[in-house]
Amino acid sequence: MDVSRFLIVLGLAIVAAGLLWPFLARTGLGRLPGDIVIERENFTLYLPLMSGLLISVVLSALLWLLAR
Repeated sequence: MDVSRFLIVLGLAIVAAGLLWPFLARTGLGRLPGDIVIERENFTLYLPLMSGLLISVVLSALLWLLAR
């Protein structure tokens, strides 16, 4: 795959994620039990471990199905 095609697909994926963000926020994605949030006075650390794992599993299954 050449670089220009890769960049176009990457850009479209980013646009799609941006358009779907309000819907995903309503589903609770990003606030799952395994997501870590540490809030201090001038500092907030957010580690979406379970959200990332869930997205990874869903995308892996989807890509596996499309490759078959």
